[in-house]
Amino acid sequence: MTEAPIEIDRAALDGHDAFRRMVVDPCRPVVIRGAVADWPLAQIAASEDGSLAAYLARFDAGRQVEAFVGDAAIAGRYQYSEDLSGFNFRRQAMPLGDAVRRIAAGSDSETLYVGSLPMAVALPGLAEDNALPFAPPGVAPLIWIGHASIIACHYDMMDNIACVVAGRRTFTLYPPDAIGDLYVGPIDHTMAGQPVALAAEAAPGDPRYPRFEQARHRAVTVELGPGDALYMPKLWWHRVEATGALNILVNYWWDAFPVGPDQPFPTLLLAMSAIAARPPAERAAWRAWFDHYVFRPDGHPLAHLPEERHGILGESPANAKMVRAHAMRMLRGG
Repeated sequence: MTEAPIEIDRAALDGHDAFRRMVVDPCRPVVIRGAVADWPLAQIAASEDGSLAAYLARFDAGRQVEAFVGDAAIAGRYQYSEDLSGFNFRRQAMPLGDAVRRIAAGSDSETLYVGSLPMAVALPGLAEDNALPFAPPGVAPLIWIGHASIIACHYDMMDNIACVVAGRRTFTLYPPDAIGDLYVGPIDHTMAGQPVALAAEAAPGDPRYPRFEQARHRAVTVELGPGDALYMPKLWWHRVEATGALNILVNYWWDAFPVGPDQPFPTLLLAMSAIAARPPAERAAWRAWFDHYVFRPDGHPLAHLPEERHGILGESPANAKMVRAHAMRMLRGG
């Protein structure tokens, strides 16, 4: 079984340096209890006196947003159609204020969900009124508002602080190396941008996903209440169930360990196009080279030479730029 996330009380994080040291650097999920319990947004959402819509209206820039809208029969379980050609919900543009009112009012005929809204664009000033002192400097939050929902198991390409503002959320986590047992769906036909783990929604023993039984016991369940937060390193799989009548989440995405302008996932896509269809023996040879130069299980590939002889493989931002420039020249045929 995958090791359960550690838990840290908000009081232990007296700034971003402590957050970096205690939460981010270990590269594993961490629960932060009470992280946003003192936010005005959290307290107003908990009041149940109808003041939430009025509070959000103070910041509403009047933008159109894209909402996921489904029939009540789907019970907020947004997913593919049976043949994966479509989805069981529709995307609908509407003013954010209308979406908030429809969500807050509840409905017996529809389920509605608005996600990944940049607060600085849709609700300017809201982030400043609800600040997270230990968040990475310069990282702008996003807000997610909806009825009860089940978001299919997926991963993020960025590190993530997910803060539960209203309702309760259950995160079911799988480590990145479970990918081969999760039966991942298409990468270019997705519900919300990221591929999903199709097997994570299947019943035990589903014959379509025999390898998932190797991953099922690795699942870790994290229960979060209003005010709690979960830090997830990039590439951790997570299924998210929101169980309140009204659910609000604010999250922060950023790359905690940048080494240059390029992101790893586009590099992966390029490697797929160049290597994946080659013969097995050649793929094995390239795997050895990737291990040696990229993943480095035995340390730096030029550790046997003095550092001044490491050339563009030297550990410096300037050398990283030279590696990138060299690769760009080769891609252009230079």
